[in-house]
Amino acid sequence: MRDFTLTAYHALLDSLQAAKYQFQTFSGFLKNPAVRTIMLRHDVDDRKLHSLEFAKIQHARGIVGTYYFRMVPESFDEGVIREIRDMGHEIGYHYEDMDFANGDPHQAVKLFEKHLDRLRKLAPVTTICMHGSPRSKYDNKDVWKHYDYRQYGIIGEPYFDIDFKKVFYLTDTGRMWDGHKVSVRDKVEDHFGLSFHSTPDVIDYIGKGNFPSKVMFNFHPQRWTDDKFLWLKEKNTQRFKNLAKYLLIQMK
Repeated sequence: MRDFTLTAYHALLDSLQAAKYQFQTFSGFLKNPAVRTIMLRHDVDDRKLHSLEFAKIQHARGIVGTYYFRMVPESFDEGVIREIRDMGHEIGYHYEDMDFANGDPHQAVKLFEKHLDRLRKLAPVTTICMHGSPRSKYDNKDVWKHYDYRQYGIIGEPYFDIDFKKVFYLTDTGRMWDGHKVSVRDKVEDHFGLSFHSTPDVIDYIGKGNFPSKVMFNFHPQRWTDDKFLWLKEKNTQRFKNLAKYLLIQMK
């Protein structure tokens, strides 16, 4: 099975449903965490129609996810957002306002207010998640050193409001599940001692019955496709990106 295809994604969902996990949105988890729960988080960085396809796959299975949209044309699309919203999924803001504001937190929060209002015209938004902006020198989370997102009716931001000692975090950053070495900001401290490289590795471990009881998956749907040409293009592009990010990390 080729990894990072919709076929692989279906197989992953099969394994999680067979293991009798409950699926919750991030906001749903914050309000009432289930005993055995999976949060499917999606950072809609690019190729927004891939995220729409993910949403449709989940909806057909009767499960929900959370989708974080950026304020750039590659991500923000009113029709896509409404369609994902109407399927019962959670919509959130994938903020990068420190980057937009060249590191000025006061300008950044003004942009945050403007962008949040724009997104809320399309869907209820109660959670946010930073965009890593790996090529930027600014950390978008730093705006909250000066302001409090809870003043805007936001109940959660994963990097601040999840106890990762209790919730296992898996992200496909770098087009792999163990890409922390090439991740500039999308990483958390490991408290589980588990490492997986491929989706089949994850599926195999789930089948053994030892997978953690509470898990947040972070997907970048633009990486997942059954189109062989696009799959190969994404694979090769990501290889160069990983090298660039690795060198960037080493220079810090």
